[in-house]
Amino acid sequence: MKTIISNPKEQFLLGAGLDILHFESGEWLSTIAFWKDEVKFFDNLLKQRESSEIKNPDFEKMLKNLDKIHVDLFEDLEESIQKHEQLLSKIVRAEKGLSDAFYREKHNQIKKRITVFEIDFKSFKKIVFDYLKKV
Repeated sequence: MKTIISNPKEQFLLGAGLDILHFESGEWLSTIAFWKDEVKFFDNLLKQRESSEIKNPDFEKMLKNLDKIHVDLFEDLEESIQKHEQLLSKIVRAEKGLSDAFYREKHNQIKKRITVFEIDFKSFKKIVFDYLKKV
């Protein structure tokens, strides 16, 4: 029998007031800004090695992954959070056809994406650090 372990913070936040969820969205945007700075750091660090590592497939793979992270994921995550915040604004103005439950569901979806991305990004950073230790 499989046991599902739920995250108590997630359950608490999804039951919290909209102001708390709004605050969490702001935290996500700050985290993404920090991650962007980290990517720039890794990009600069790896490009310093670029001239001596041109024929190395591992190195080329890291650079491609770095570009994908920067362009696709950060932009998409930021856009999703900004649209999410616009939805909150419409809910606060009591626009018709929008519900608190819908906002909470969207919030949960974004939270899951952020969590998956954070795990993947940590793995990527570990690969970069391990690679640079060998060089």
